[in-house]
Amino acid sequence: MSALSRISTARNRARRWVTAETTSGILLMVAAAVALLWANSPWRDSYRALSEITIGPAAIHLDLSLATWAADGLLAVFFFVVGVELKHEIVAGSLRNVKHAAVPVLAAVGGMVVPALIFLTVIVFAGDRTAAHGWAIPTATDIAFALAVLAIFGRGLPRALRTFLLTLAVVDDLLAIIVIAVFYTTDINPLMLLLALACVAVFAVLARMRTPRWWLLVPVAVVAWVLVHESGVHATIAGVLLGFTIPARRIHGETESRTHRFDAAIRPFSSGVALPIFAFFAAGVTLVGGDGAGSILLQPVVLAIVAGLVVGKVLGVLGVTALVTRLTPLRLPDAIGIRDLLPVGLLTGIGFTVSLLIAELSFADSEHTAGAKVAVLIGTVLAATLAAILLRWDARKARSADMNDDGAADVDTARIGDDT
Repeated sequence: MSALSRISTARNRARRWVTAETTSGILLMVAAAVALLWANSPWRDSYRALSEITIGPAAIHLDLSLATWAADGLLAVFFFVVGVELKHEIVAGSLRNVKHAAVPVLAAVGGMVVPALIFLTVIVFAGDRTAAHGWAIPTATDIAFALAVLAIFGRGLPRALRTFLLTLAVVDDLLAIIVIAVFYTTDINPLMLLLALACVAVFAVLARMRTPRWWLLVPVAVVAWVLVHESGVHATIAGVLLGFTIPARRIHGETESRTHRFDAAIRPFSSGVALPIFAFFAAGVTLVGGDGAGSILLQPVVLAIVAGLVVGKVLGVLGVTALVTRLTPLRLPDAIGIRDLLPVGLLTGIGFTVSLLIAELSFADSEHTAGAKVAVLIGTVLAATLAAILLRWDARKARSADMNDDGAADVDTARIGDDT
């Protein structure tokens, strides 16, 4: 084997490893753990100094700290992948058939509304009305992290459960994107927004060329991102808009859709670089010094977010699904039963990436932001742990011939972890 062949083989192995569902979840947790340990160590000042290093041209208002570059810049790459995935699911995937997608879509809506209501209820009763702006923090789901937990602990369960969770999480992300764009946008500059949309249109034309040129696509995408940043809309929305322009059906006689090609090209960077770096800068909350951890952990916002993620998500997903399948002709997908949605509801309580982003956007004061971030980490760990336990419990229980109660025997017998 030549040197070039060995390099190509090693690169392909690294690509497969970094994009594996288990790997992406582990990288996120490791990055967050390192940040949390560093931010609470004797060297915590160096972590803060690193986060606050400012780089970028001030002339176009891009003299941003490293932490801001991670949240606004690198996370836009993640949202581009989300946009590509959404486009594919809507046009050619699980969201194409309205009847099949209806239950997970409605479950996603319930999984956002109920946590928000629980959050606001806790905040109102605690009397801390200043924290109400963070109502959207417990509504998000981290797709990569949730799928990683399912892949590790869901072995033996129907593979259709992964499709259901993916559909639900994709819709959840779409709703979260809408929430960020509508409720967490500052004063809008209409001219910059129009110019940004024009750049997105140019990107769409370039993406549909017979041979897409990366050396054209990347500069146009960067300009679109800068213009969205200048418009007042959160810069990560640029990633979603650009992702939506990628064709989801095969064109020009190609053997696979461009959504698959772009996803395969960008996801390694998103999973292996962008998300871990964002987690590193977002999760570093200092709990020592000052009034100590107690002053942060006892904030009403902490209880509100943890309750929203761990309890609200389960009630929203499970409750809405139970009502829909009992009161309408809609049914769960083949081989999935209501009991399977208890661990799925907890998996959607793994907020992490998007929840941390919304936490940063929600509060101007560092006190509430620190409490919100700690709550996201606590809620994520609790939800992931409980989900893992219930997934193993569910996998050991006997399954009926008609788990979704649609009157027909289940034919989808594929299981998570099967080699075939």
